Amino acid sequence: MTGYISATGKIVFPTKTVSELAIDFNNASFKIGTQEGKRKVKSLYLILSSIEEDAFQFEKAPKGYTLSLAILLKKIGIDFSSAKYSFTIESFDYEGSTGLELQLNSEDSILKAPYMGKPRGRKPKALTA
Repeated sequence: MTGYISATGKIVFPTKTVSELAIDFNNASFKIGTQEGKRKVKSLYLILSSIEEDAFQFEKAPKGYTLSLAILLKKIGIDFSSAKYSFTIESFDYEGSTGLELQLNSEDSILKAPYMGKPRGRKPKALTA
């Protein structure tokens, strides 16, 4: 199961992924977390919460469900505007409720073009046979 982070900072779960998860995203609220004590975030955790206070809800989008977390993602050091992030989803149990682990994968969209200028340095020796 996969999803991605949009360029505007929304976590996107495609319709196919939502159908594989046994969660009603129209009525579900989630608490968001990361690993404590880590400098670089490699996973986000979504914990299903019955209390709607301090929890986030998914919004229905044309191609799935989205969760707007732009400010939170910037705060934890995920630069979604310059690099495209995708994630794989693992389900787990957390204190009697369902949790989702989103393992982030960065796909750097800015590729360095190969150098096309004049060759520098000594010329390679010609091989004579």
